[in-house]
This record gives sequence, structure tokens and C-alpha cells, in this order.
Amino acid sequence: MGTAKLGLVASLFGMLVLAGAVLFFISRVPDPLLATLDDRPPNVTVLAADGSVLAERGLRRGHIRVDVLPDYLIKAVLATEDRRFYDHWGVDVGGLIRASYRNFRAGSVVQGGSTITQQLAKNLFLKPERTVMRKLEELVYTAWLEQRFTKDEILELYLNRVYLGGGTYGVEAAARHYFGRSARDVTLAQSAVIAGLLKAPSRYAPTRSIKAASARAQVVLDNMVEAGFITAAEAQKAGQQPLRLQAKGDATGFPYAVDWVAELLPEYVGHHDDALVVQTTIDARLQRQAQESLRKLLDGKGRKLHAGEGAVVVLDPNTGAVRALVGGRSYKNSPYDRALNARRQPGSAFKPFVYLAALEAGYGPGSVAIDGPVNIRGWKPSNYTNTYKGRVSLRYALAHSINTVAVKLTADVGPARVAQTAQRLGVNSKLYAQPSLALGTSEVTLVELTGAYAPFANGGARVLPHVITHIRTEDGETLYTRQRSAVGRVVAPAHVAAMNEMMSAVVRDGTGRRAAIPRHPAGGKTGTTQNSRDAWFVGYTAHYVAGIWIGNDDNSPMQKVTGGSLPAELWHDIMLAAHKDKRPTALPSQRGPGMPWQGSGAVASRFPFLGNGPNGAAQRARPLFQRVMGFFGGG
Repeated sequence: MGTAKLGLVASLFGMLVLAGAVLFFISRVPDPLLATLDDRPPNVTVLAADGSVLAERGLRRGHIRVDVLPDYLIKAVLATEDRRFYDHWGVDVGGLIRASYRNFRAGSVVQGGSTITQQLAKNLFLKPERTVMRKLEELVYTAWLEQRFTKDEILELYLNRVYLGGGTYGVEAAARHYFGRSARDVTLAQSAVIAGLLKAPSRYAPTRSIKAASARAQVVLDNMVEAGFITAAEAQKAGQQPLRLQAKGDATGFPYAVDWVAELLPEYVGHHDDALVVQTTIDARLQRQAQESLRKLLDGKGRKLHAGEGAVVVLDPNTGAVRALVGGRSYKNSPYDRALNARRQPGSAFKPFVYLAALEAGYGPGSVAIDGPVNIRGWKPSNYTNTYKGRVSLRYALAHSINTVAVKLTADVGPARVAQTAQRLGVNSKLYAQPSLALGTSEVTLVELTGAYAPFANGGARVLPHVITHIRTEDGETLYTRQRSAVGRVVAPAHVAAMNEMMSAVVRDGTGRRAAIPRHPAGGKTGTTQNSRDAWFVGYTAHYVAGIWIGNDDNSPMQKVTGGSLPAELWHDIMLAAHKDKRPTALPSQRGPGMPWQGSGAVASRFPFLGNGPNGAAQRARPLFQRVMGFFGGG
């Protein structure tokens, strides 16, 4: 047989194989018409820790016709996802080549090549694996969709099924969730936000980061200008509009916690059309108490002191299970979750990591520092009171939140060591290893800071804050079960004991006195940033660790609100209710009043000047101490 004949036979065989593959895949295609006839939302039942129902929520909220959507919403999607949607047969070869070239030049995936039809095919029929067979299936289903439906029908299916963050599927659900209105009523600016979610729904969700959502929306507006859909002036005007969130009244009484669950579901179990039952760690009684206490405080004292917002997190210190989470004073006015997503400066609430690093370097609660003026390369931090105490023990310095001592300790052990200590305990945000880190200038979230205090309450083990323990279908099929966290010990027992001694003093007779709850030993730390823009109290007992943040979304100053005032008062009210049926339990390794912490042998040998006098002050070898710390400006 000649070469030409062999080639012909091979070609025919290849065509038969391809045709067979096409027929095979098409035979497995469910009828997409079902998606248009029955798009009822899969129900999600969210359970509290005790099995009671927290909420029942559908993940999609209704079907909307493409012909009633604003023209700029459709164009925002097309400009960003598929500009040649109405011109290609389902696969945009030119767009695919351009995307491949840009990705090659960038060295990473910066632009996708999938058309809207391809994305719909994946959504309707395919699992998320990346294989050659899956890509072939995608192409076959894409061509079939283009033959079966008009372009408008494909676009309508896509816009009603695509995931847009916050547990929402489709533009109608997203518009109601983020802006409290139907998709038919969104503005150009809001359309850009919704279209921007298509690239990475969780990352660009405005409830997670208004800054990131706004930046992504600007990219969409620029795309619309480039495509000729709007003018540069229209884009500029839309880009200047402040992004305001307003959720439609939520039926559940626990909207922030339930939103967190809905946001996590795709990450845990992917896309599901089955009804789901989600077991959470939330204590409904405590959650209700936290919400009501925050609202009452802000509506009362907060209103008088220009304190407009707040957030609360309560954890089990032994497991990291979130028992209560409140992201703001009113979900209806703002579904933005300040407990999970707002990064703010913690101020002095960061100091426990400074003191722990110092303990690990050889200091003790009775070590003496000089509270006096400090000058580090022109930076001159001062105390909140603008006064100095002179010689003070570290115990006293932490209890009364003396800034100069924290700065000196950080300079001595090194800012990098302080940052590493905080990260080891659970702070995940980026920390800048510089002297001002001692005063909490690096921004963190409330949930991570609260979790990072848990080792002091549980004896030294790091925990991972979490809210979901089990997910199953309504028929009983288990989809996810949380495995026990195994992070392990991150603080030595002796240092846990020393930290508890010092942080108990904060609550007993320091800046956190208003947080004290009768009979229950507690430790904690206040935090206040410059001009009272942020006020924090994070504290713990053997039963719970809780964090409070009070401030304003626009970063405007409050009127002399400190961590020891409104946040400490709110912490007291919530924790008093939480401990109603709890037995008083000592903190790990805590000793009774008047029993000094002796420290380790390493302390005595490294620093012979350290010792505990009647008031916890060092009594000997002052010259050596001056050599160690006096050069920072101490007297």
C-alpha cells in the first residue's frame, strides 16, 4: 500500500475516531433546556453547633431575562470576558492566541482564553479537572450549545448561573446581595463591580475588600472604554463614585456568620445543585448576645463618641471553633464583614507578641526597664499620657501599656523576631519588621488577632479559627468533615505562665480593668491607634477568647475612645453572658496573687541584674541593665 493510501486510511480512521468521540460526548449531554425551565436554588440549611437551625438559604435567587438587564451590565461582562461573543462560533481562536501570547510574556496566567460559551459548558456539564479529555469534552459541548441556543439564550444562561461570591449564583443574586437591588436597576459603577467578580469572586467580592473590588471595577471600566462601549468621561465618572454596599434585608438573624459559611462552600465542596446541610461551630445564644450587645453599645455610647462601627469574634481557645462572629452593627446597611476582612492597625493589642519575644530572649515579668524618652533615628514615640514613670517592671509596663518599653524591647530582640513570634501564633497578615511594629502599626484582621491570643488560654497550642465542621447532602451523603487541627505547641509552658501573669494584670489593675468579669480569671490587652481611629480589646479566659474592634469605616477619629473604654466594656458584657453556666477555671500555670514568677535558669544566668523585689522591681546590677537597654534613651 502506497504512502498516499496509508495517509488517506489514517485520516479516515482519525475522522471516525473523532466523530465517535463527538457522538459519545453528545450522548452524555443533559438537556440544557432543563436549566432554563427549572432554575430553583438548591437549599442550604445551616446548623448551629447544637444542631438547631441557624438559617435556610438558597444559593441562587431567581432567574432574570437578559432583555431586561441594563445594556452597560451586559457590555461590562462582554468587555471583560468575551468581546467577540456575538461573532465567534463558541471558540475565539484569535482571542485564544492573544491570551496565550500575553501569558507567555508575563510568565503566568494573566488572561484567560475561554469564551462565555466555553465557561457555560464547564459550568453545566464538566468537573474541574485539567485533562486533555476534559478539554475535548469542553469543545464538543461548546459547539453543541452554539447550535442548540441563540447567543442571547447562551448569555442569559451564563449570567444566571455564574458564581459571583458570597454564596450567590447569577447577576440577580449578586446585585441583591451586594447592593440591595435587582440587577435590572444597577448603575454603571455597580455593573463594573459585578463584572469584575467573574475573574476571582472571592478575591474581588466587595464584602471582602472594597479596595480590591473598586480596583478591579476600574479595570472593567477601562476595558469598556477600550472596546468602545462607553466614553472615557463616563468611565471616569463611574470610577469616582464611592462603592456603597447595602444588602437586601436578610431573613436569618445571623447574616454575617451565614455569609461566611456561604462564601466557604464552593471552596469546600465545589459547585453543587443538591440541597446541602452544613454543621457549624456557632453558638446561637452567644451569637445573638454578641450582636445585640454591639448594637446596643454603638446606638448608645457609641453615637455620642462618634463610634460608628464594630466587630466581634468569640472562639473556643482549645479548638479554634468560632462561637460567635459579628461583622458590623447592621448587616442591612452594610454586609461588609469587618471581623473577617477589615485590616486595621491593632495598636497596643499587638504588644503581647513583643513581650513574648522578650520572654523567649531571656527577660521575665520582673525585669526592669526605663520608661523615658526614646529616639530611634529621629522617631520619638511617646506614651498615651505623654508622661514617664522611670523604672518599671515589664509586668507593670504591659499592664499600663507603656509604649517606650515595648519599643525598647522590640529594638533589643529585633523587629523580625517580634514579627516571627506573632506569625507563629497565628497572625497571617503581612507584618513590617521595623521599630514601630511594637506599637501595632502593621494592619491585621480581628479574627486572626483573636486566634493568635488562644495559645495563652490553652497552654501554648496554636489554633486555626474555623466555622464549618461537617457538610452533607440532604440525603445524608457526607461531602466534608473537618479533621482535628494538628498545629501543635508554639509557646513553652513557662512562657505561657509568664504571659498570663502579665496579661492578667492588664485586666486586674491595668488599662483593661473594665473588662474584668467576677470570679473568672482573665487576661487580655487593650489597643488604641492614633487619634482614636481604632480601639481594640482582645482577651481570654480558660473557656473563651474574644476580640472586639470599634472604629469607623472612613477611618475618622472617635472622641477619646480607647481600648480600655468601649471595647473593654463590650467584651465584659459578652463574656459575662458567655460564662453564665461556666465554672471558674484558672488560666494555664497561673499562680495566686503575690506569688512571684521566678523565671527560668536562663534568665538568671544571662541577666544577673534581674530579680524580684517587693514590687517586682529589679534590685541589683543596674549598670548591666543600663548597658542592655539604657542606650535607647532611658534614664
